[in-house]
Amino acid sequence: MHVALYSRGFVKEDLEDIRFLLEELNRQEITPVIFEPFYRELRPHVQFYPETEVFSQAEDLNQRIEFLVSLGGDGTLLDTVSFIRDKNIPVMGVNFGRLGFLASIGRNEIHEVVDSLISRNYVVDKRTLIHLDTSIPLFGNVPYALNEFTIHKKDTSAMVKIHTYLNGEFLNTYWADGLIVATPTGSTGYSLSCGGPIVFPEAASFVITPVAPHNLNVRPIIVPDNNIISFEVEGRSDQFLCTLDSRMEVIDNRVQLAVKKEDFSISLLRLNEGNFLHTLRNKLLWGIDTRNAGRK
Repeated sequence: MHVALYSRGFVKEDLEDIRFLLEELNRQEITPVIFEPFYRELRPHVQFYPETEVFSQAEDLNQRIEFLVSLGGDGTLLDTVSFIRDKNIPVMGVNFGRLGFLASIGRNEIHEVVDSLISRNYVVDKRTLIHLDTSIPLFGNVPYALNEFTIHKKDTSAMVKIHTYLNGEFLNTYWADGLIVATPTGSTGYSLSCGGPIVFPEAASFVITPVAPHNLNVRPIIVPDNNIISFEVEGRSDQFLCTLDSRMEVIDNRVQLAVKKEDFSISLLRLNEGNFLHTLRNKLLWGIDTRNAGRK
């Protein structure tokens, strides 16, 4: 079995867990294929076999890669989308970061992670992606995102006007700092911090959330994900920001933009005991009243 390992990097406190993961993979005779910059960073601290395999781009991950393990936070896991693309390589996120809605498996569960890959004892969550169509080439071969698409003003200039359409029919003009279109997966990300609702991953929907809207009666709206959402952007500045997850392009108001549901999905793996409700309660501390802690 070949398992790809991806991480943006590590801090000293992560080394013990990384070494343990590599030892567990070796114990189970699993061949790690390590992201090359991560491998180079680890080499002074970890003893690797001379034949250790690495990858640096999507084309290096072929059909022999059965899983990809992301080591980091949610941002690290989002990076993996540009590597696995439509290859149907399942991703399991081990949380070396902070909150971790996507990378929800704790570093103390590394032994269980390796055992679950061997025994195939895991749950597969299919997650939809959002696809961006534009009048000029943007985002290379990865014009899609797991969390969200955004339009945003470029700097401290005045707010922008974003004329928004559903299947060609006018929805609203958003006077705001920006606009987010989030997938259900992305509903717990940037959209949530801007007042958007939490949406269950299996909900077939997009969330349209304005960023700091000028009109206070404008609120987030949930629309079915079979809609094509298109935009026209105006503002005092000629340039705006367009993002797919953590990737960004600078555009002008002549660029035509539209988003829709991507034709393929990705598979996120979780251990059996950790479902979405468990993650919500755990990460958002729902059901815990610290005012009454210790009382009977």
